[in-house]
Amino acid sequence: MAAAASETPDPDRPRSRPGPPSPPGPRPRPRVRTAFGVVEGRTGPGGIAVFRGIPYAAPPVGARRFAAPEPPEAWDGVRDAGAYGPTAPKVPYPEAFAALLPDPEVPGDDCLNLNVWTPDPAPSAPLPVMVWIHGGALTRGSSAVPVYDGSAFARDGVVLVSVNYRLGVLGYGLFPDAPANRGLLDQIAALAWVRDNIAAFGGDPGRVTVFGESAGAISIGALLAAPRAAGLFRQAVLQSGAPEVLPRDRVRAMVRRMAALLKVPATAEAFAGAALPDLLAAQAAVLRRSSPLLGGPAFGLVADPDTLPPDPLEAAAARGDVPLLLGWTAEEYRLWLAPTGTMRVLDRLGPLSVALGRIRSGKDRAAVRALRAERPGAGPADLLGHLLTDRLLRDPLRALAGAAGRSAPSFVYEFAWPSGIPGLGSCHALELGFVFDTLDVPEASMLAGPDAPRELAGEMHAAWVRFAVDGDPGWALWNGDGPPKVFGGPGRGGPEGAEPVRVGAVTTRRVLP
Repeated sequence: MAAAASETPDPDRPRSRPGPPSPPGPRPRPRVRTAFGVVEGRTGPGGIAVFRGIPYAAPPVGARRFAAPEPPEAWDGVRDAGAYGPTAPKVPYPEAFAALLPDPEVPGDDCLNLNVWTPDPAPSAPLPVMVWIHGGALTRGSSAVPVYDGSAFARDGVVLVSVNYRLGVLGYGLFPDAPANRGLLDQIAALAWVRDNIAAFGGDPGRVTVFGESAGAISIGALLAAPRAAGLFRQAVLQSGAPEVLPRDRVRAMVRRMAALLKVPATAEAFAGAALPDLLAAQAAVLRRSSPLLGGPAFGLVADPDTLPPDPLEAAAARGDVPLLLGWTAEEYRLWLAPTGTMRVLDRLGPLSVALGRIRSGKDRAAVRALRAERPGAGPADLLGHLLTDRLLRDPLRALAGAAGRSAPSFVYEFAWPSGIPGLGSCHALELGFVFDTLDVPEASMLAGPDAPRELAGEMHAAWVRFAVDGDPGWALWNGDGPPKVFGGPGRGGPEGAEPVRVGAVTTRRVLP
């Protein structure tokens, strides 16, 4: 499965629920003039125009490897935009996660590129725009993941843009001789490209909604806080990620560990002289000692006077004029703990696991007692997972949604449908195929399992479209203490012929023979 996940995706493979069939015969190839030259895309099912691999910045190679993004060079003639562009250099997921998370790799240097799906490059009225920032712990992922296909958004009247940005040490390594947060600077450069060019694709640069999941949502939080991003978008969606910065020493430790393996100084100049395969091998080695739940050195955003304030949650909350849609899955932690067998280990540790969760989350004993009462069937691993998820995601997202002085609306959701893969429950990233309405893409079943409910995908996708169109996904405003809007849940939308299987506090389903 891991090998299949690394293959270059076929950009013309049919996607989920296409629009009306196109007339027979050769499909016309749409052309659009950007500020840097003409691009030629493809016409997909239902007449959707798709442009892939459009550069928004120059290739980050040579002297630009650790520099801020620079504009791309203009080109003469027509540039083909029929295939996904190169993905940012990265290392594969470990085997346990590669079986669940597709992560295509497209070789090439020109990795600062984006894709556009549009129902009409020349509509009678400009269309709302959504810009997708992918997740992957700021070390993996790309816009070429098949689940992120934007056809359904274009089918429903939204111009969808998805973006690649630098990852790992190239995007987030902290050096004394290079700008910090280069991946964030890439994202800001992509949004500036959208501002200057999206009208040519039928989009309205004044109606841009940014959305992202996991590290993508952390990036959205940073964009809310970053002064350089002001005015580049109107609304924001944060899925399973909250505004944060890591301590500089924690990020710097990753660079020092890599430098020790490479036997070079921990400077951008020295790292720029290393061969890319050697850099990635050293990065893979240090990533094996990093955990999203339990902490330790990691690549991530840092406070920086040129890009990001010390408290991005506070700064993002101060952007009270930006409508927000934000939420989480019911059991985020199961993606990190279940595939590796860590759930079983934590359950065997019993009270020690709960104590670790309480200490790491900063919760008191009363909070643990309340959690036990709320989830009487939860084992130690589930209790630890819920405590840490509160600390990392739910508490800061609730604080952002209910920040004092907000004049714009906030809408909060929880995705609670359990995966058809036993043990995963309502895990991190499970909602993605539902948001993009791409459950028919084969890669969606890697995480969701077989027979995921299409009607739930239709409901969730429609809510995201409504939010992009008029700022209202279709449920009540967040009032600070009420329940979130819940999508799915145990016993709802499971495959026919499935029997419930209890896994800790989670109901998952096993398809019977």
